[in-house]
Amino acid sequence: MRAREKIQAFALNQAMKYIAGDPEKNLPKLLAWVDGIGWGESYASYKKIFHEVLDDPENNWHQLIMGIWRDIDNEVLKTTFRNFGLNASLFGYPNQKANQEKYGCNIPWVLLIDPTSACNLHCTGCWAAEYGNQLNLSYETLDRIIRQGKDLGIYFYLYSGGEPLVRKTDIIRLCEAHSDCQFAAFTNGTLIDEAWADEMLRVKNFIPAISVEGFEDETDFRRGQGTFRKVEKAMAILKAKRLPFGISCCYTSKNADIIGSEAYFDQMIDWGAKFCWFFTYMPVGKDAVPELMATAEQRAFMYRQIRKFRETKPLFTLDFWNDGEYAGGCIAGGRRYLHINANGDIEPCAFIHYSDSNIYSQPLLEALQSPLFMAYRQGQPFNNNHLRPCPLLDNPEALVDMVERSGAHSTDLQNPEDVHELSEKCRNAAGDWAHTADDLWQCSQQCSGCNVRRQSAAS
Repeated sequence: MRAREKIQAFALNQAMKYIAGDPEKNLPKLLAWVDGIGWGESYASYKKIFHEVLDDPENNWHQLIMGIWRDIDNEVLKTTFRNFGLNASLFGYPNQKANQEKYGCNIPWVLLIDPTSACNLHCTGCWAAEYGNQLNLSYETLDRIIRQGKDLGIYFYLYSGGEPLVRKTDIIRLCEAHSDCQFAAFTNGTLIDEAWADEMLRVKNFIPAISVEGFEDETDFRRGQGTFRKVEKAMAILKAKRLPFGISCCYTSKNADIIGSEAYFDQMIDWGAKFCWFFTYMPVGKDAVPELMATAEQRAFMYRQIRKFRETKPLFTLDFWNDGEYAGGCIAGGRRYLHINANGDIEPCAFIHYSDSNIYSQPLLEALQSPLFMAYRQGQPFNNNHLRPCPLLDNPEALVDMVERSGAHSTDLQNPEDVHELSEKCRNAAGDWAHTADDLWQCSQQCSGCNVRRQSAAS
C-alpha cells in the first residue's frame, strides 16, 4: 500500500472508531467537520446528499446507515469497511482503471467464481445444473485466481455455484489467506448453521446473499418443499449473531407480483437483510423453462417498485438488468465483473455460458485480452437505451455476433447449447421489452433533463 493510501486508511479508520461511539450523534458531527475543511468541488457535489441523509432521522437511508451500525458486529463492520470500502473501492478502482489503460482491456471490479458445481438442491429451471455436479476448483486454483486478481487491483470476490457452501472449509481458508479482500456468496442458505456463523464471525470478511423467491409458496415452488423454513432459520442465526447478510431474488412470471410487493420488502427488512440483489429469470440450458421469463409488464413493474422503495425503505437494492441506467449498460465481459465456472472456463457473465479461455491454461489478464472479452469491450454498451443493456436478454443478435466472431464455445459439458438456439429463446421477450423500455428510457431522460434545468435555474 502506498504512503498516501496508508494515510487515507488511517484517517478513515480513526473516523470509523469515532462514529462507532455514538453514530446518531457523531456522524453529523463528522460531516460538519468535513464541511469546515472544505474539500473542494468534488465533495460539494455530494454534500447536499450527505446532509439530506444524515440530518433527517426520518430519511430511509439514514435509517439504513444507523441500522447497520446498530445491528452489525463492530469488528465485522470495520473489516467490511476496510476491505470493501477502502481496498476494493477507494484504492482498488483507480488501480483497475490504470491497468485497463496499461493493458488495453477491461479490468473488473469483482470476480464471480464457482468453487463447485455440486448443489444440495434441485431448483426448477436452474442453469447451474447444466455443468453437472462433479466439478470443483481446488483451493490452490482459487488462491491463484485471487492472487492474480489482486495484482490487477481486484479485492472483491463473489462465489456462486452450484452451492458454494458445499466448500465451507476452503472458503474459510481463503478468507484467512486474503484477509485484505471482501468475500461474498450467492447461497441457497440451507447449509448456514451456528458453527458456520461462528466461522463468519471469526474471519469477518465473508457476507452471504441468500436466495429467496418470495414467501414460502414461491420459494418452495422452485427450490423444494421445506426450503423456505430452512432459509428463515439461517437468517435468524445470522441476525442473532449480528452478522451482515443480504438477499438474492430471482423474479419470474410466477412471482414478480410478490417479489415487488411492499409486504415482501418489509419482510426482507424484518429478517435483518441490509441489501437485496434482484435478477430476472434467464432461459439458459436444456432444462430452462422459458415460461418462467418475466413479461415486459412485469419487468417494468419491478423497475418502478424498486425505485419507489429506494425512496422509502431502509434496504440497499440492486437490479442486475434495470440498473443498466446507472451502470452505463452491460457490466459483464470484465467491464465490472466476469464469471469463472467450476471447470475453470472464464465466461463474460454468469448467464453467458460461452468461453474462449480457461484459468488452467491462461492467466486472468490473458483471458481479459481474449477475442471474446475484447468483443465485449468493443461492443459495450450494446444499446444506447441502457434499460436494454444485455447482449442476450435485450439484444440477442449481439451475443450471436460476439460468439461467432471470437470462436467461443459452449461451456455446458453435458448439453452444449448452440448460441442461435439460446438467443432465439430470448427474441420475443427482447422485442416486447424494447417498446416498454424505450418509453421508460424517454421518460427517464426527460426527467433527468428537467432536474438539470431546475438545478441550473436555482444556481
